[in-house]
Parts: sequence; C-alpha cells; structure tokens
Amino acid sequence: MERFFVSIIAGTLVATGFGSMPAAAQSRTDQGEARKEMRAGNVLPLSKIESRHVNPMEAKGYQYVGPAYDSTAMAYRLRFIRDRKMIFIDVDARTNRVLRRSQ
Repeated sequence: MERFFVSIIAGTLVATGFGSMPAAAQSRTDQGEARKEMRAGNVLPLSKIESRHVNPMEAKGYQYVGPAYDSTAMAYRLRFIRDRKMIFIDVDARTNRVLRRSQ
C-alpha cells in the first residue's frame, strides 16, 4: 500500500514538472560545457574574461556577484550589484567583447 502512494506522488511530481532538471543542475551542465570548450581552445578562460571586466566595475563601486555561462551563445553573463541594483554584462567567451549591458 505504501509503495502505491509513493508511486502516485512520484507520478504527480513528474506530471506537474517538479521532476524536471532543476536550474542548479542546468548551470552545472553549462559549467561543464564551458570547461570542455575552453580545453578545446574555443573559448577564453573565465579568469581572462574576469580580469578585463571585473576591476573596472569594482572601481565604480560595484560588487562582483559571479558569472553564468550560456553554452548556446558561448557567452558569459557577469553579474554585479551596487545599491541593491543588479547590472549584467554579457561577454562573448570567444573574443572577450561586451555583447550587451543590462540594468
């Protein structure tokens, strides 16, 4: 009887979308993809991208929150915060050029 209820609950979770891959797991997949692309020489190391973009933003009073990698666009989104306002800088991982700034 207990197995029956467990299978019903599991089926309900899958049907409602709670069984899909969580956002954290998706970002781990993108991180792995970034490492693979870097080893293949297709994208620059994150440290090189950060060294060009983080220091100027910190000099303006922004705090660096961290990166996110988009494997489809082959771009990093660098996230900064100042005065409770988030700033995003999208950087091409192949060329280190800024693609877009958003506030």
